[in-house]
Amino acid sequence: MTGQALFDKVWDAHRVLDREDGATLLWVDRHFVHEGSHHAFGKLDARGLPLRHPELTFGVADHYVPTRGREPASEAIARMVATLEANAARHRFRLFGLDDPRQGIVHVTGPEQGLTLPGLLVVCGDSHTSTHGALAAFAFGIGATEVAHVLATQTTWQKKPKRMRLRIEGATGPGVGAKDIALNWIARLGADGARGHAIEYAGAAVRALSVEGRLTLCNLSIEGGARCGMVAPDAVTLDWLKGRPYAPDGADWDSAAEAWTGLATDADAEFDREEVLDAAEIAPIVTWGTSPEDALPITGTIPDPARADGAAAERIRAALDYMGLSAGRPLIGTPVDQVFIGSCTNARIEDLRAAAAVLQGRQAKVPGLVSPGSRLVKLQAEAEGLDRIFTAAGLEWAGAGCSMCVGMNGDIVAPGKRCASTTNRNFRGRQGPGARTHLMSPAMVAAAAVTGTLTDVRPLLSGRAA
Repeated sequence: MTGQALFDKVWDAHRVLDREDGATLLWVDRHFVHEGSHHAFGKLDARGLPLRHPELTFGVADHYVPTRGREPASEAIARMVATLEANAARHRFRLFGLDDPRQGIVHVTGPEQGLTLPGLLVVCGDSHTSTHGALAAFAFGIGATEVAHVLATQTTWQKKPKRMRLRIEGATGPGVGAKDIALNWIARLGADGARGHAIEYAGAAVRALSVEGRLTLCNLSIEGGARCGMVAPDAVTLDWLKGRPYAPDGADWDSAAEAWTGLATDADAEFDREEVLDAAEIAPIVTWGTSPEDALPITGTIPDPARADGAAAERIRAALDYMGLSAGRPLIGTPVDQVFIGSCTNARIEDLRAAAAVLQGRQAKVPGLVSPGSRLVKLQAEAEGLDRIFTAAGLEWAGAGCSMCVGMNGDIVAPGKRCASTTNRNFRGRQGPGARTHLMSPAMVAAAAVTGTLTDVRPLLSGRAA
């Protein structure tokens, strides 16, 4: 028998039973819910069912919460937030709500609190649950019906995806981080490039990433079609987790750390697919279209639909029309109207430090909003003086929440306006009806802020730590 991959080990540890159609019932270790989960609780209540395991269910107010002031954007949103609070009180699960100092975006707060641990199976009614795989958890988003099933049974039916190893070998150059690595592979393999697969990220460039960088990398797995993304646990993982509120401690920590180390992929494990990329070839990346796969090095030129065939040509033409861009023009120098730094992709302390390194002592030419990923990140950033760097540059320092990523709480990009953003999706209308979104790293967004255009951050980082 050949060895097992990390994914196989975690899958097998959670199998309850197999069904004839190939689906497997899996035990769920952590179930995160948010304001949008009210439909699933309604299904539970309609059937008179209790929450099966309140101690394994954690609520987070993030998608709709206000980040500027205390009042929700509408009465409907206020009701959603209040419903989450009522469900938490009735079913007795932990809620990181509006009055909790640990509140934040679910995919920031979960890892930050040590709720996400190696070897766990983690679900949430949000597609970017893949983020938690950075800590060697099998984590994926589920729909409303599945959320109700987990609430009632603490299990979920899944068909096992194929295994894919994506190795990023070598070292990245200056100004290149996890966001660039992620957008690079999605651009190369396509938005469906990893469909039907569980990705294990490996290679020297991945091992060199901090846990925060790995969280960004795994967050974007879904944008390449993957079911999940995972990074094997190592010393970096253990150092980051030790001492977190919900992580084991004392003798329990020692035994857990030993078990987690054993989750690493065996040397003779086989994968259904393997891709290898050279980190040295990755430059700072910017998206130009309406899908994360529409991404190019900042030094590139906007694609010409005349050089593509059939459906591809039409897709490029439609994307350029929506984005207000002309084929053949350089990406560098494209004017932007505003910037946004935030979201579950890039709102951790490391992300804010990277943006601040570019902004320090400089003035933004366009307005922008900075929303930290959690209240604890906000406090740390303020202790380090990062908030003062942002505000001195002319950007607005806001509260924690999903904010302008998905435009559900009133933080939106106006129709026809162009935003340089650290978020994960540049779909039509994602940040507001008619909004034009360019995805990039926090450092690249900061560069766009100080120049008012899409800009190569590397010259701006000369002589600065990022």
